Amino acid sequence: MFREWGFLITEMIGLLAVAALLGLFIGWLIWGRRSATTIDSTASNQLRDDLDKCRALHRDKDARIAELEADLKEKRMALMAAPAATAAAPQAAASKPLRVVENDFDGDGIAEGKNEGTKPATLSGPRGGKADDLKQIKGVGEKMELLCNKLGFYHFDQIAAWNRAEVAWVDANLEGFKGRVSRDDWVAQAKILAAGGTTEFSKRVDKGDVY
Repeated sequence: MFREWGFLITEMIGLLAVAALLGLFIGWLIWGRRSATTIDSTASNQLRDDLDKCRALHRDKDARIAELEADLKEKRMALMAAPAATAAAPQAAASKPLRVVENDFDGDGIAEGKNEGTKPATLSGPRGGKADDLKQIKGVGEKMELLCNKLGFYHFDQIAAWNRAEVAWVDANLEGFKGRVSRDDWVAQAKILAAGGTTEFSKRVDKGDVY
């Protein structure tokens, strides 16, 4: 009897083992496939998200390209219009008459009469009682020399030292000869003569070919 029970128990244990193995196999089939399906679904969702992001970036890129093309077109039109505006500007300036101020020797836009510029240093008489022959300066004749002496100018070095403002004053105060200092460039000639040099004009004066 005990032998039969032992045999039955052994059979039951074997059947239980087979049933356990069968259950594990069936469970693996069910849960393994479900897990694989879940993994596949997760990967698919990730790919879909990446695709959506790429499409969004593509749309942004197209919008930016369209914006840049519009800006480029606008700037090209502005550049094409610029030469026309530049060409019109000189014509407008030319049509407007220039305001010329006569006897404005110091260039400040105001004719101040005898107060133009700055009066240079003068002498009450020639140094050593002997004046230089100012007629050696081109533009200075006998009348002009007398006028220069009357204003207090007797020597080459006086004229050679005049600055621009002082030239303007003398130009404005040479009655009947206004502007003569600048026109004939007295200062440059006087510098040569004051240094003991000669000019082509002064040579002609010395030879008696002028006066």
